[in-house]
Amino acid sequence: MTPGRFIGAAMDVKDQRAPGAPCGIIETDIPARLDRLPWGRFHTLVVVALGVTWILDGLEVTLTGAVSGALKTSPVLHFSNTEVGLASSFYLAGAVLGAVFFGWLTDRLGRRKLFFITLALYLTATAATAISWDVASFAFFRFMTGAGIGGEYTAINSTIQELTPARVRGFTDLVINGSFWIGAAMGAAGSIVLLDPAVIDPELGWRLAFLIGALLAFIILFMRMWIPESPRWLMTHGHADRAEAVIAEIEESFRKRGYALAPPQAPPVRLRARSHTPLREVAVTLFRRHRQRALVGLSLMAAQAFFYNAIFFTYALVLTDFFGIAADAVGWYLLPFAAGNFLGPLLLGRLFDTIGRKPMIASTYALSGILLAVSGYLFMRGVLSAQMQTVAWMVIFFFASAAASAAYLTVSETFPLEIRALAIACFYALGTAIGGIGGPLLFGALIDTGSRASIFAGYLLGSVLMIAAAIIEVRWGVAAERRPLETVARPLAFVE
Repeated sequence: MTPGRFIGAAMDVKDQRAPGAPCGIIETDIPARLDRLPWGRFHTLVVVALGVTWILDGLEVTLTGAVSGALKTSPVLHFSNTEVGLASSFYLAGAVLGAVFFGWLTDRLGRRKLFFITLALYLTATAATAISWDVASFAFFRFMTGAGIGGEYTAINSTIQELTPARVRGFTDLVINGSFWIGAAMGAAGSIVLLDPAVIDPELGWRLAFLIGALLAFIILFMRMWIPESPRWLMTHGHADRAEAVIAEIEESFRKRGYALAPPQAPPVRLRARSHTPLREVAVTLFRRHRQRALVGLSLMAAQAFFYNAIFFTYALVLTDFFGIAADAVGWYLLPFAAGNFLGPLLLGRLFDTIGRKPMIASTYALSGILLAVSGYLFMRGVLSAQMQTVAWMVIFFFASAAASAAYLTVSETFPLEIRALAIACFYALGTAIGGIGGPLLFGALIDTGSRASIFAGYLLGSVLMIAAAIIEVRWGVAAERRPLETVARPLAFVE
């Protein structure tokens, strides 16, 4: 059977069939051809042009934390600690709703269209943040920025998963998610300069800080012009000829560079293509057919969301309020913290493909929770200096960063291809709603009490959530390492 060729009635998707009805049956070896490719220039371009999403998110989150001191002293905004936390929660709420809406569109309209739309939204909204005139406008623009980033997560995660060879999928995904901390380092470094009163007026500096992300996004828009639509998405949506053309062009780019491509190792798959997957079928698949996987994904996402968002969004407030660090010096403490977070996925990432998903995910979650409880107790006792606290957080988040990245890997590879983007969106949204949106607001209020014991109680909550997620992973996690996506989760359109 010719790869990608229809063997059923290849009807036009604009005919009179009911929504989601079959477009025909195809037999294709496209998944096997993608997985057998060696790592090359094509994959590097995909990683750089699409993986920048996490750099942008890291930049945004860090800037919000780093400029919190400037927002509190701003003659225009006059933020309180609680309002700083509230603005962060608006950002996360936008990310939740944006993920769900754009995730639905990504599965329906295609990966490529959506990663342009969501990046354009982010660019516009973060630039608008720079002209905020009061708390309400700042919160609204942060909400829209979050919506762009949330949409990016779904479109980009699904695309990268579908284009990356199975043997390195775990490492690649973890490093890309870990690149959040490259953005965090950029935000910290930028804040050091832009919030220094000796260099620039802080009221102007924090506004210029948000333009960094808009400038980076503008450059990335052009880089994405070279990224094709996912052949896996095309083959399940009735576009077999386009899918074949895309994979043939990718293979030819390798041959032109001297690569000898081995024959595909896995057998072809037979699929009943369709225009889209009805939402009812999505819900049944996620919460009935794969309910154990859903529990694992939700637990991992919720735990890491609370752990990260609650602590990191209020990182600067802890330094300024409890350690007496000047607002314009917070960036110096964020840089080593960001380095530890990036090194975790980079150095541990390959173990997720070799030792395996379940042991590595469970161990990084458990270690993160235990270490946070220990450092939180030392913080409560007042035995840590600002430098010691930073070192403690570096060690904790070396493991926590790999754990959080693995959560995104889990929800993006353990559900069927046709609903992958919406699955990512659902678990990102639910996990963030449960563990992330209230976290910054809660910790902002705890910091306002001035009580170290109150903050320690918050740390303990984060610790318990991480350890509970580790236990759930051990019990119901999926061993997805080095396996094709189609065998980890069989497509809904699969035909025997």
